[in-house]
Amino acid sequence: MLTRNARQLRLDTLVRLRWLAIAGQALAVAVVRFGLGFELPFGLCFVVIVASAFVNLLLRIQFPASHRLGDNPATILLAFDILQLAGLLYLTGGLANPFAILFLAPVLISATALTPERTLALGLLAVGLATLLALAHRPLPWYRGQSLTLPFLYVTGIWMAILLGTVFTGIYAWRVAEEARQLAEALAATERVLAREQHLSQLDGLAAAAAHELGTPLATIALVVKELHHSLPQEGPVAEDLKLLREQVERCRTILTKLTSMGQEDSAFLETITLSHLVEEIVAPQRSLELDLAVETDGEGPEPLIRRNPGVVYGLSNILDNAADFAESAVSVEAIWSDREVVIQIRDDGPGYAPDILLRVGEPYVTTRSAADRAESSVEGGGLGLGLFIAKTLLERSGAQLTLSNAAPPGSGAVARIVWPRQAFDRGAAITPQAGSEAALPLGSIPSHMADRAV
Repeated sequence: MLTRNARQLRLDTLVRLRWLAIAGQALAVAVVRFGLGFELPFGLCFVVIVASAFVNLLLRIQFPASHRLGDNPATILLAFDILQLAGLLYLTGGLANPFAILFLAPVLISATALTPERTLALGLLAVGLATLLALAHRPLPWYRGQSLTLPFLYVTGIWMAILLGTVFTGIYAWRVAEEARQLAEALAATERVLAREQHLSQLDGLAAAAAHELGTPLATIALVVKELHHSLPQEGPVAEDLKLLREQVERCRTILTKLTSMGQEDSAFLETITLSHLVEEIVAPQRSLELDLAVETDGEGPEPLIRRNPGVVYGLSNILDNAADFAESAVSVEAIWSDREVVIQIRDDGPGYAPDILLRVGEPYVTTRSAADRAESSVEGGGLGLGLFIAKTLLERSGAQLTLSNAAPPGSGAVARIVWPRQAFDRGAAITPQAGSEAALPLGSIPSHMADRAV
């Protein structure tokens, strides 16, 4: 497991932190020796400090500032920092030295940049050296002719503080860094999917542009064919070839005409749909499954309209896919509206969400699928919990609020409630999507394999 890479640490960051540590160590030793007049092995202390400075200079000469360290070099350098600090503490009182708390620094850096296994190894190294320093060390620097010996119970308390501090800060820093990394990767995955579908949405414009550019040479070909038809014999193999050529030219003209008219004829009518049609669009792919699929639409006043937004379609389809995957036998979709809000509620009769999943709704890479289920996915990223995270993000962009919960006893299963303020829902029907925008993305914008009862 120690060969698995995590986040690569930038060398310049580590070098700068070490220079800061070197400056602090040198200043502390100089103040204790010359400012306070305490006795300590001044020469040996500076040898240990200079060793760290030498490593820094060697790294600066050997590598550029932008170089990123692999896990092995980073682990070795952080282990060196722990050993260097242990050597300095050995010369200056061991754990009785108040600077013993600096054992936490390399472990904290490792927790934010390296894998948990490597952080554990560095933490064990720090705690092991702290244990040795509690048993063997030179006297704590003190006034000439005097000595300060702390009770062993107090030193044990310091050792325990270092141990607990290493565990707590390591876990805390790793957790914060891991959540930030997962969120960044999930957002990057969302952007990649949307960018891919945005390219697809631009095909209409590219097709129209290609048709316009091809129109002139095609007209020239048609003119030449017409002239050849009049100048050559009306019968024979050549005449048959010219006839075939004219037919193909007319066929090309028909195709180009269709391309240039894409998105112009009745586009507004096709893009604006009622709420019940939106529900039917997401429900239709599930009707072939062996499920009891119940659909209900009802509301006050006229039925709301919405412009077909692929983000909304994907988000709702993803949630419905989850419900179908985890349902025992029945799934229900309910769409209701009033003059204040529009609500779509999706229920299933499955096991529902685990309590720890409900506590982390909105986070990526949290999945209830087993490792075996995730391994069956043939596409990278399948079953990792990104699907619902992306769906939630896209629905919230449309102005909706997604709430995930479990059915109240004695019922069972999961309940997904999507609520739009009526004003936001109606505004979506009035906005015309621009080419290349997210609202203009085509349907089916994200593969269904990414759907997962996860966040």
